[in-house]
Formats: sequence, C-alpha cells, structure tokens
Amino acid sequence: MKKLNVFLMGGTKESIEIIKFIKNNFNSYILTTTTTEYGSKLAIDGGSDATIAKPLPKDEIINILNGKINFDIFIDATHPFASHVTNTAIEVSKICKIPYIRFERPTSNFENIDDSRVIQVNSFDDAGKLIAEKYNQSNVLHFAGANTMETILKYVSPEYFYPRILEVKSSLEKCEKLGIKKDHIIPMKGTSTIEENEKLIEKTDAAVIITKESGDIGGVISKIEAANSKNIDVVLITRPVIESLNKKDVVNSIEELNERLIKLN
Repeated sequence: MKKLNVFLMGGTKESIEIIKFIKNNFNSYILTTTTTEYGSKLAIDGGSDATIAKPLPKDEIINILNGKINFDIFIDATHPFASHVTNTAIEVSKICKIPYIRFERPTSNFENIDDSRVIQVNSFDDAGKLIAEKYNQSNVLHFAGANTMETILKYVSPEYFYPRILEVKSSLEKCEKLGIKKDHIIPMKGTSTIEENEKLIEKTDAAVIITKESGDIGGVISKIEAANSKNIDVVLITRPVIESLNKKDVVNSIEELNERLIKLN
C-alpha cells in the first residue's frame, strides 16, 4: 500500500477521530491545520505528523498544497458553522486539483425529545435581536463559542451574559475587550452532560440558552433537555447552507471516509 499524504483542515472532535483512524489503518502522512494552539496540541496527541496552528488565507493553503509534499487528499473536517472556511477549501482543492472530501457531522435528531421550547433562527444577529426583544434584562447562557459573542452583545448587555468558552488566551482577551466580567466566564472542558448544564442554568439563573445546531457531538440534545427540565428556552442557530458544496463530496462517518480513502490506494 502506497503512502497516503493527507491535508486535513481540523479543529473539531471529528478531526481527531479521523487522524487516529487514518494512522491506525493506512501508511500515511497527515498535516493538520487548526486555528488555535489548543487544537494543534490535540491533533499532535491524536497522531498527526505535523500541524499548522493559525487561520490560513487562501494563498497560503495553495502554497502548501503546491509545495514539496504531494498530497493525495484534502479532508475538510472543520466546524459546520465555519462556512467561509469550507468555501475556501472547496476553491483551493479545485485550483490545486486535489480530491476533496467534506466530513460533515450529522444534524441532531430531535425525534425523541420535546423541542417545543426551541426557537430556531438563521443567524446570530437574529438571535441577538430576539433575545433583546423577548428576554430583555434576563440572564443569557451562551453555548455558541467565543467568536460569536460580539454579535450577541450588540443587543445584550454584558451584565446579563454568561459565555461558556475554552480558557485560551484569544478567547479570554475577547471577553475582556467586550466587557464580560471574569466571574461570568464559564470554562469549557468538553461536552457537558444534562446534569452539568442544569447546574449552570441554576448557577446563572439563566432565562435562555443560545447554541448552534452543531449536531449530537456538540451536545445540542443535552442542552435542550437541561433547558426543558428547568423550564427555559433555547435559541438555536441553524446551520449555514454552503451552496458550493457538492453532495457527492460529503461523508458523514468514518466508515464512509474509509471507503473513499481505500479507492485512493
């Protein structure tokens, strides 16, 4: 079996699973890109041969793909809400004529839970407006990441805002810049259980949760169930539609990815 050279855009839980699977099942070299040092460390721990820990503009990605390593596959395992990154990935893979695979986490299954208190919106701007109108001067639990805080805080006072974020320098600096008090910052350590989310709701006296439709792996169901148990609402931002993404390039599981990779060897 020839060596499989993989360019992987990661930073998600799935990307670590992909790294481990490929290293365990293929003679491979993996270069993983992440936007943070934390993501890079997880990738190295997972077995990635090399990492780049910073956001990459299109030109830099093209230079890497056209460099010394002859990459066989471009795997995009970025977050489903990083639509601009996926659009760039699709574009550069075509420019560099490298096969592209989008590893897309499945959407959440709401069939077996009560979603009557879930309010779906199409953007964080819409979420901020809704909260300002419906939950004015009520505490807000923000489970949607540090990069989305600024949009919500156009409409919500930091006095009522409680974000759960990774305790990394860039995120903490954003909190400081946006006027979020230190005792309002909730350290994130992986996906929380229903019970942990319930405790956060009680501790913050939250009236509403903001979260992304980031799939079961993102803990959406446990957030909704915790909210239901505490009789509060959930504002759910739906996934962006990526018009340039061809369905034939999408896989939803390691098994599907494996089938694609086998065809390359």
